[in-house]
Amino acid sequence: MKNPPPYPLSSVDNALLLLHILRDQGRLTVSEAAELLGIGRSTAHRLLAMLVYRDFAVQDDAREYRPGPSLVMSAVGHQGTGELNMLLRPLMTSLRDRFKETVHLVVRNGRWVRFIASVECDQYLRVGDRRGTTMPARTTSGGKALLAELSDEQLSRLYHVKDESGGASLDSEHDLPQDKWDAMMQSLGTIRRRGFALNVGESEVGLTAVGVVLRNVREVPVAALSVAAPTARLGRRNAERIGIELCAIARTHRVNEATGVLEPLSRAGGPDELPGSA
Repeated sequence: MKNPPPYPLSSVDNALLLLHILRDQGRLTVSEAAELLGIGRSTAHRLLAMLVYRDFAVQDDAREYRPGPSLVMSAVGHQGTGELNMLLRPLMTSLRDRFKETVHLVVRNGRWVRFIASVECDQYLRVGDRRGTTMPARTTSGGKALLAELSDEQLSRLYHVKDESGGASLDSEHDLPQDKWDAMMQSLGTIRRRGFALNVGESEVGLTAVGVVLRNVREVPVAALSVAAPTARLGRRNAERIGIELCAIARTHRVNEATGVLEPLSRAGGPDELPGSA
């Protein structure tokens, strides 16, 4: 049995216990949280509100709390996010200086993406730091770029469930209506052809972003880079121009986790050519 630290913080301990309860039970009300922790309802409500604010919990229509995307997203497979951040920060800073806009780095887990790094531009009107934020992958440029790496079969398993007869059915909590599914598949087809993804007001009104996938030396997608700006300043034509430049970097460089370097393909074991130079 573990001994508690000499000076425990009860509020932190209660918040961590709530995370365990949400993970194990799946659903929780304010009254249940107060009873399980032996605290007042108002205190339980404030703790749960903070978990919602940080995406560790979500509140449904029945006013029950369920695990949020930050709790659902497994750390397995993303153990190197700190290393990715350090490895790619020079590139992100260079892109920020090149385009004068904010640059994000995201990783995907299931239907969600998590922003693991941001380099803000210094313009007065700008997209802010998104570190720690989770969003639906299909609404963000980096998330869509990562989803486009999946096969149609993998996407079907990710966004659809099967009924008892084996046919596809829709789950109101997790799955897309058919029209949104069709629109997403059409969008992913476009991304596969041109190599970059656009987000024009899909994740946030008034925001435009363009994203590309970065691969490691084994050709496995490890993250996505995106450049984001207010839509009033970044029109579609300029966004597509940025997308083409990002594609050139993504196609000719690979992340080498062993050396901690973003390498040109010639050093990573492939041809060092820009698209269309052959």
